[in-house]
Amino acid sequence: MALTAHPEASLRQRTGEAFEEKRAIARRAALEVRTGETVLLDAGSTVGALAHELRSAKELTVATTGLTALQELSDVETVHVECLGGTLRPLSQGFVGPLTEAALERMTFDRVFLGTDGVSPEHGICEADLRQTRLKELMARRADHVYVLAHAAKLGRRPFHAWAKLPAGWTLVTDDGADPSVVAELRGRGVEVVLTEVVASHEPEHRTSPS
Repeated sequence: MALTAHPEASLRQRTGEAFEEKRAIARRAALEVRTGETVLLDAGSTVGALAHELRSAKELTVATTGLTALQELSDVETVHVECLGGTLRPLSQGFVGPLTEAALERMTFDRVFLGTDGVSPEHGICEADLRQTRLKELMARRADHVYVLAHAAKLGRRPFHAWAKLPAGWTLVTDDGADPSVVAELRGRGVEVVLTEVVASHEPEHRTSPS
């Protein structure tokens, strides 16, 4: 895969991209969450869409590094929310840095859901900032089950040079537009790939403002 460098898009810009795909992925990912679990949510628009799906959850504890998830769940009485603070990255609307990492050391999780800018069968998942990739690796180590949420256009994509290596047996949740050759290579490397069907909806779009 050739590296295609470009400026990092803001969360506001990315929220409207592949909207139906992200919503389908979020709905499928929400099915993995069980009552009474403690889950960790990354920053990002697709994981933010998952937070929206979890608004109807019961007896759930959610820890997050993302402002979008905080906004989605802040008024839900049946979900206990923990914010992993730190240094805020304005572009991603997520917390990073030593304070975030120190908070992670105090908790473990049943499941973690990560976002990404690119997925490579060889390298793992890609971000613009090494602080982000280090944090994602730490998040993955603290959870029993690791999920990456990424729509099909991100598979085989290398927009930046910072990578996170994930533990064996992680799960990619993507949409049915995924390149079969990339899916096959991921599965060949031990990644579980869940393909979800994208059905266009005529419902009003739900978009959480990152501001």
